[in-house]
Amino acid sequence: MLTFGVDIGGSGIKGAPVDLEKGTLSQQRFKVRTPHPATVAGVTDGVKQIVDHFGWWGPVGLTFPGVVTVGSTIRSASNVDQDWIDMDARALFSERLGGHPVTVVNDADAAGLAELRFGAAMGRRGTVILLTFGTGIGSALLNDGVLVPNVELGHLELWGHDAERHASSKAKEQGRLGWTEWAGRVKEYLVHVERLFSPELIVIGGGISRESEKFLYLLDGVRTEIVPAQLHNDAGIVGAAMCAARQAAA
Repeated sequence: MLTFGVDIGGSGIKGAPVDLEKGTLSQQRFKVRTPHPATVAGVTDGVKQIVDHFGWWGPVGLTFPGVVTVGSTIRSASNVDQDWIDMDARALFSERLGGHPVTVVNDADAAGLAELRFGAAMGRRGTVILLTFGTGIGSALLNDGVLVPNVELGHLELWGHDAERHASSKAKEQGRLGWTEWAGRVKEYLVHVERLFSPELIVIGGGISRESEKFLYLLDGVRTEIVPAQLHNDAGIVGAAMCAARQAAA
């Protein structure tokens, strides 16, 4: 079964058709840059470019880098334009896509669901936390396979600011941090998360998960088991497609 997923991030918007039996992209993903500022018009145009690129017609799952209510209203937008707040994202994207059925979900929540079904969290009981390191730090909280949506752990206060300002991949890039220095910040953050939630497993996602061999061994002192995401930076696309299929079936 094929469904379409689009992952909206702070630096890029990427999407592809997804084979939901295998949890893999059925074609090479297509990506456009996220406009800056990431306005409503600019982002919706980017999503349309991706859908049109594949000539797709049918349900579309979309991730969004912020809190998304059950009714698809945007409640936070830390890495995109503030005009997104209080928008009905489902109606907005469906109209821009010419009537496609649309499902919108928090970006890290989508990645967490994908890793739960097809990746590093598959079959794991207890509390599992997926953290995506990119423009910010996204998070998905899973308990015995059930998602607790919109936890936004990247905004935990640490060092006097949101943790993502110091420990995200963007912070590494902007600060020109080496792997050891950046991993030290990530370790402090993970210890803080560990104290709050006592997870059984932490899954590190986002594009940086492809380079896990460069930093995972530096995270000594974190008691929780830490593993890289298996779907890497495709997890959001796969999870968005899963949510679209679920909505269509309902």
